[in-house]
Amino acid sequence: MKVLVIGAGNMGLTYATGMSRSKLLKKRNIMVLDKSKEKMEEVGKIAHFDAMERLEDCVPKADIIFLAVKPYHAEELLGRMKELVNPEQLFISIMAGVTIKYIQDALGIKKVVRAMPNLPAQVGKGLTSYVSAEEVSRLELFMTEGLLDTTGKSLRVKSEKYIDASTGISGSGPAYVFYFMQSMMEAALQMGFSENVSKVLVSQTFTGAVELFNQSNLTPDSWMERVASKGGTTRAALDSMQDNNVSELIKEAAFAAFNRAVELGEEY
Repeated sequence: MKVLVIGAGNMGLTYATGMSRSKLLKKRNIMVLDKSKEKMEEVGKIAHFDAMERLEDCVPKADIIFLAVKPYHAEELLGRMKELVNPEQLFISIMAGVTIKYIQDALGIKKVVRAMPNLPAQVGKGLTSYVSAEEVSRLELFMTEGLLDTTGKSLRVKSEKYIDASTGISGSGPAYVFYFMQSMMEAALQMGFSENVSKVLVSQTFTGAVELFNQSNLTPDSWMERVASKGGTTRAALDSMQDNNVSELIKEAAFAAFNRAVELGEEY
């Protein structure tokens, strides 16, 4: 089985690197193509990748093709690929907002998986939600999940609506966490801690809290109740957040990302 990754940006190379460790593939069965000569020079230095220069040299050879370019490149790329593809190939797209039907119509094929990864995939802790066209077989779904899992975890959803929804939660979500972390670090600095100490205080707090959550069946509300005692410091902080409507503002932010994902999808 040969895999072609089109797009050597952060996510494209993240998946290519993850898949290179998969038992589903043999070494040097991953081809990578990007129109940037600088990026292809970098790819050429990676021993387990085949750096490709032309679509004509790699698209017909691939069993699975990862589409990892920016959405605004979709029309041009798919137009150039149309005469090179065949109906037995499986296409996995991580192009935000580009629908399955758009890819099917542009290429004249049926087997398409649309996926939404997130940034922690770069450290093997990602979450990729995905949905497939009806024509994708059970075996192909098994292979897809196995390849996506090389960067963390994958989650199959029922429809493309949930790809847009997961964009608002897991896709954009790391930025929300970083936003909260940045605010806490700034508070620590104002309290007199150094930048390095502030970073340790905040990062270890987040790491520990997530680990507690993952290793139990308790809800976040239950954990907050365990931490916050009546009249204590944590209760003062939580009361401040509640008074300032922080919970609703976070939900509004998530829906803003979701609605924007829907708008992008309407363009394709």
